[in-house]
Amino acid sequence: MGDSSLRFVRDGYLFGTRGFRAAGSDRFRTRLLGRPVLVMRGADSARFFYEGGRFSRAGAMPRSVLKVLQDVGSVQSLEGDAHRRRKELFIGLLSGPSGEALVDRFREELRRAVADSGGAEVVMLDLFHDVLTRAVTAWAGLPESVSADLRRSGVLAQMVEAAGMVGPGNWAVRWRRSAAERMLAETVVQERATPAAPDGSALAVVAAYTEPDESGRSGSAEEAPLPPEVAAVELLNLLRPTVAIGRYLTFAALALHRHPGWRDDLAAGDDIGVRWFAQEVRRFYPFFPVIGGRATRDLEWQGERVRTGDWVLLDLYGTTHDPAIWEQPDRFLPQRFDGLIVEPNTLIPQGGGGMHADHRCPGEPVTIDLLEEGIRMLTRELQYEVPEQDLRVSLRTFPARPESGFVVKGLRETQRAAA
Repeated sequence: MGDSSLRFVRDGYLFGTRGFRAAGSDRFRTRLLGRPVLVMRGADSARFFYEGGRFSRAGAMPRSVLKVLQDVGSVQSLEGDAHRRRKELFIGLLSGPSGEALVDRFREELRRAVADSGGAEVVMLDLFHDVLTRAVTAWAGLPESVSADLRRSGVLAQMVEAAGMVGPGNWAVRWRRSAAERMLAETVVQERATPAAPDGSALAVVAAYTEPDESGRSGSAEEAPLPPEVAAVELLNLLRPTVAIGRYLTFAALALHRHPGWRDDLAAGDDIGVRWFAQEVRRFYPFFPVIGGRATRDLEWQGERVRTGDWVLLDLYGTTHDPAIWEQPDRFLPQRFDGLIVEPNTLIPQGGGGMHADHRCPGEPVTIDLLEEGIRMLTRELQYEVPEQDLRVSLRTFPARPESGFVVKGLRETQRAAA
């Protein structure tokens, strides 16, 4: 069994798809970075991967990715009841009235950014990153000085960009991330000493959040706040993924440009179509390529033996383009969602599993809400021209993006929106 690391780099998001085709199966074994790995795709594979506590994230992600996206003590590093309890903190902040407030703030900041652009040529990916940074830091209740520092540094967007890098580029962003963590840890300490953040804001909630002490005894009355450095990591785990939605918003703008008929329909007020369009953007365009896990015990599944500690990769992109699930998977067809009940292990650009049980991304619902709001604004409230540019999306680049970042000129409110 040869090492496929170079092929992974060469094939990018299509690494799994081409491997499945060669194997004539929805799973195959190979080696990556010198380690044996089982690669799989499909709804059954996602169900096996996410349900029943069969796989742990510990040791399942390259250090270059782990250190730039996560860190020690974060919700994604936890397992079992500890993970589910911490995840409920995120679900509470990113759903209901709190999640709606984030969407409202995004809408306000996008309108402000459009007015400030003065009709000049702008790169929409950069614009969305800035707008989302402004929106989420204000929503989180961070002091203005902290918000301004995060905006100036651009570190929240850089962490996403660096996830696919190795070497000096990745190291530089990890250094900037560490600086942001220290700043946020100091902010948590100050908030605990002198509460100033708005009630219900992310800063106030995370600073006040408590968990059972290190003894970990079930039902123990001894609880303690998160260490400031862990609270800072969790604040970043609210901020960074929100800014990452800028990619989906940019892909939505690209899809509207390439499918003008849908733009016309959605501009006319087709709200059901907005949901279909948002879901198809998430299904069709590349986001996370794969997710990894290490087996927590000896397993056997569909004749495949997986031993304790074995490394398994679930191909997210391959599953959202699996012809066994999606008819004409390589075509952008929002109407495929007409009447479709989306199963949690079929549309998995941000992972599979049930939201409150096994799913690892508590921000998926607000991701959809922000994407839908962006689509409504792009079709009903904003107008712009799209000049000639390179709009190719390379499937060899992690994370993927339009080559140009999607440049527009004359960005302005429609007369209807202005009125």
